Amino acid sequence: MKMVYSMLAAFTLFLSPGFTGSAAKAAPLAEGSKGSEVIHIQTILNQMGYLQSGPTGFFGPLTTNAVKQFQRDFHIDAIGLVGPRTISRLNDVNRMAHIVNGEARGESYKGQVAIAAVILNRVESNQFPNTIHKVINQTNAFTALNDGQYYLEPSSSAYRAVKDAFLGSDPTNGSLYYYNPRLATDDWIFTRPVTKQIGNHVFAN
Repeated sequence: MKMVYSMLAAFTLFLSPGFTGSAAKAAPLAEGSKGSEVIHIQTILNQMGYLQSGPTGFFGPLTTNAVKQFQRDFHIDAIGLVGPRTISRLNDVNRMAHIVNGEARGESYKGQVAIAAVILNRVESNQFPNTIHKVINQTNAFTALNDGQYYLEPSSSAYRAVKDAFLGSDPTNGSLYYYNPRLATDDWIFTRPVTKQIGNHVFAN
C-alpha cells in the first residue's frame, strides 16, 4: 500500500505545472538517488519499454541504462543523469501519453500512434504553438482535457505509441487535425481536406 501511495504521489507531482521548474533547479537525479521522483521516472521508462523491472524508487544501474537509452532515442546526451532536458522530455512524453490514452484508448495501436503524431506535427507547424505543452493546452484542442479523460492512467501502449511517434512513425502523413465523424459537432472541421481514416478517426489538414 505504501508503494502504491508513493507512485500516486509521484504521478501527481509530475503532472503539476511546477514540477519541471522545481526539478530543473534541483541536482540531477543519478545512480544512488531515491524517492518519489525516481519512482515516476522509472514508471514512464518501464511503460515505454526501456526498463524491464517495475519501479522501486532506487536509481540503480538498470535505471541508468534505461535513462541512457531514452536519451539516445530522444537526442539528449546519453550520460545517464536525469537533468532538466531529460525531465522536460519525460514530461512531454507523459502529457502526450495522457492525450493518446484519453483520445484513442479504444483505437488500434496504429490509431494511437496517429494521435501522438498529430501533436508532434502541430509543434512543427507555424499554425500552432511550438511546444508540446502549449499545443496540448490550447483551448478546446483535445476533447480529453475537456471531459477529464486526460487524467486517467495511460496504458503502456499509449506510452509506446508516443515513443514510436517521436522516433518518426506518422501514419497520418503529416496531418494536423483529426475527428470522429460520428461525434464531431463543429462544422468547421468537416471543411478540412481529408488525408486518411484510421479506425474511428478521420485525419485532415
